[in-house]
Amino acid sequence: MNIENENENITDEEEKIIGATESRLLQAMAMADENADDAGTMPLQDFIAYAGKELSAESEKAKMYDIIQAIRTVSDPEIPLNVYDMGLIYKINQTDNGDLFIDMTLTAPTCPIAGVLPQQVADAAAAVSGVGKVEVKLIWEPAWTPDRMTDEAKEMLELL
Repeated sequence: MNIENENENITDEEEKIIGATESRLLQAMAMADENADDAGTMPLQDFIAYAGKELSAESEKAKMYDIIQAIRTVSDPEIPLNVYDMGLIYKINQTDNGDLFIDMTLTAPTCPIAGVLPQQVADAAAAVSGVGKVEVKLIWEPAWTPDRMTDEAKEMLELL
């Protein structure tokens, strides 16, 4: 399928969401540029990706296992591993109403896909039955290291 045909299937609401995400990413990038040091190295900060919608009161909230499995469908395109096993997901908080608040990082502050992976994580988690609104915040402290990877991920990369 070519991109032109693919875009024809996007609803007006989806187009608004895509535009809002791109706008937030550009704002966060501008803030990072303004605060860059002399070498120009300042991580993208204050970027939050959103997805999902409020659950009805009678909805049963999702199990954490199912949420993690959904997040495991998101992979870093530069490294053939999912973001969860790579240790990029630092925290997943689930509220009583099914909303999720996720903190994640990237392998490097200059990652060219900084605004893509958090949105993919938000979308994947929001697709799980019993998940309400999802907020994925991009954080940089503590800095990611390969030590955060699962043993299985390390074995895949032959780091053990």
